[in-house]
Amino acid sequence: MSTRLQTWIADYQKAWESNEPGDIRSLFAPDAEYRTEPYSEPWTGHDEIVAGWLEAADEPGDWSFDWAPLVDTEALSVITGTTVYDDAPTYSNLWVIRWADDGRARSFTEWWMDPTEKASADDAGS
Repeated sequence: MSTRLQTWIADYQKAWESNEPGDIRSLFAPDAEYRTEPYSEPWTGHDEIVAGWLEAADEPGDWSFDWAPLVDTEALSVITGTTVYDDAPTYSNLWVIRWADDGRARSFTEWWMDPTEKASADDAGS
């Protein structure tokens, strides 16, 4: 696993905790795209990314996040993760990060699933 990926994820978690615009901006290239779901319209550029992030901000200390790399190349990293919220569902995550030359993300896409939704759907079909 690259130092770049480890550092970027640590910085992402710092921004997730702080919700500080400067921490958020530092993760992304100026013209980056951030998708909160694979087929959603992206937030594009620092201003949209910061505004979208802050609109959906989690409370500091309200969550924990464990992750592991699946792919880590010069151009692309993919990680799996688990986000556990204190008073909300636990989410399974897949993050796709396409890198800019300077080590910031030029494209970030979250794939997430609430495993309880699958269980509910399976129970409904029984």
